[in-house]
Amino acid sequence: MKVLILEGGARKQGNTATVCGWVVEELETLGHQVERISLFDKQIRGCLACGKCKQVTDQVACVQQDDANVILEKMVNAQVVLFTSPLYFWGITGPLKTFIDRTYSLYVQYHQPDHSSLVEGQRQGLLMTGGGPYENNVESAFIAFDRLQKPHKAISAGKWFVGSCSTPDKLPADIFHQAKEFARKLVG
Repeated sequence: MKVLILEGGARKQGNTATVCGWVVEELETLGHQVERISLFDKQIRGCLACGKCKQVTDQVACVQQDDANVILEKMVNAQVVLFTSPLYFWGITGPLKTFIDRTYSLYVQYHQPDHSSLVEGQRQGLLMTGGGPYENNVESAFIAFDRLQKPHKAISAGKWFVGSCSTPDKLPADIFHQAKEFARKLVG
């Protein structure tokens, strides 16, 4: 399977990137083709809500010319997409949120009988890390991710929060094994 990983974290060797690396390692061991994209390195403007993308149903049709369009095309061509982010103020990072807003261009006629999506049936997952516990901390990010599946007509392939993180060298040993299990769950 083609797996696209959209990394929202700024630290290339931080907690999220480290855990994501273990997921990637397992996916590649299983024979999957994996591409990681750091969104902090890209020029992605916010959605204009102009609606021009809703006039085209068979391709990515955002009028903005930035890195998002190339990434959206890669997303359409992937069977699995993993969104990753450290927890920032009870949510995902700004670059990942901005990109997710641009996925508005991937579907048309939401809430209508002829609703269609360029990523229909795609497996999508969310991996987040944070310094605190799950409770009263990350729930809203996971709720938003669950809601994203409906307009995308995607399959929620897994959500995982690694809490109580300080630095990558202090991650519990069992996280490595959990990363392997999470990778297997993503690809079904």
